[in-house]
Amino acid sequence: MDSRIGTLDVARSPGARAPRKPWLEHWLETCHDLSELRATHPMMDAVIDEIDGRMIRVGDHWLADFASCNYLGFDLDREIIEAVPAYLDAWGTHPSWSRLLGSPVLYEHIEERLTALLGCEDTLVLPTITHIHMSVIPLLAASGTIFLDARAHKTIYDGCQVARSRGAAVRRFRFEDPSHLDVLLSAEADPTRLVCMDGVNSMTGNAPDLPAFAEVARRHGALLYVDDAHGFGVIGERGAGETSPYGMRGNSVVRHAGETYDGIVLVGGFSKAYSSLLAFIACPTDVKHLLKVAAPPYLYSGPSPVASLATVLAGFDVNERRGDALRADLHALTARLLDAVRRLDIETPNHSGLPIVEIPVREYQRIDQVGRFLFERGVYVTLAAYPLVPKDEVGFRVQLTAANTVEEVDRVIAALEELVERGELRSARAAAAAATPAARGA
Repeated sequence: MDSRIGTLDVARSPGARAPRKPWLEHWLETCHDLSELRATHPMMDAVIDEIDGRMIRVGDHWLADFASCNYLGFDLDREIIEAVPAYLDAWGTHPSWSRLLGSPVLYEHIEERLTALLGCEDTLVLPTITHIHMSVIPLLAASGTIFLDARAHKTIYDGCQVARSRGAAVRRFRFEDPSHLDVLLSAEADPTRLVCMDGVNSMTGNAPDLPAFAEVARRHGALLYVDDAHGFGVIGERGAGETSPYGMRGNSVVRHAGETYDGIVLVGGFSKAYSSLLAFIACPTDVKHLLKVAAPPYLYSGPSPVASLATVLAGFDVNERRGDALRADLHALTARLLDAVRRLDIETPNHSGLPIVEIPVREYQRIDQVGRFLFERGVYVTLAAYPLVPKDEVGFRVQLTAANTVEEVDRVIAALEELVERGELRSARAAAAAATPAARGA
């Protein structure tokens, strides 16, 4: 028997399908559920033909969009849109220097304003958060040990894998469990220690107990690296004048938690709340200078388009004048949805009131049918299918923005009422009862 059978080296008759390589078969099997959805489901890999506010058209179907991360509605803000042409006239569409070779002064303006907004020592802006994780995590970890939140975003995990390939060790601590991190750090002999975790979690919509994690990290001499992609622009410093529980100014989870930047490196992005292609790291100035000579995105990557730099600068102006009012509107819309979720006894991990509302389905195999039902009811959401999430967390994510309307939120609520009647969603009361010590010991 030819030992090459099962590989692409096998001779085949004309028109015969080429056998797949084993690694390809492995990944096709692992991602089978997601691949099926992508190939057949109207809310996966969809082409958006037109928008009208937060209504979107897919083919001939108009839907209320709750899959956007444009939390403040800056993508549709006329003041921001109208600011862009002047920047294009001055700078063209894309000065294509790497930042090491030449940075348009727009970057300096952004970093100055961002540093003041965050209240940190210094900042550096780069194209994307993924760029930052893949380049900065390996630098900060060196050949030491990384302590990785078990539910950290995939891009953080990938950055840790790059660090591991360069000699770092990686240990995982339990999600939302600073005591487990304490145990791991107590047992670690390596003096170089980096703790990597999310700020506002992209699935649960909750922020971590940052003071508890910061206390553990500082006590053990570890640097705490926090990715607050979904919190920046939405949550901020607390104070007597705040108009919602989200706090003021949208200056991220560190200020919202009343923390300092002592031993904390904050990563965030403008692609969500500010609707712009840009990201940042808040760090000490000496770390910034290191990144300017050691981080590949600063040395080699093409920069963000001028329009993105312009919308960040215009976004700062709007945030100063109207940001807290927009956050108050966003909180009100989110509270309207979460009040209905509680009334309908629907399970959700969201206990923060932030605008990411994950709703698991009762049976993970039903995600296709539930998604199609929502599509037919004119509701567009983010489907969380296996293997993107574990099977017991398969469901859909409703992401609200300040540009959504009460009528659009009510459309989601009406669809949820029907899904409850059909028995497609999980009961919050039943989940709570199952989680009691008596139930677990039964």
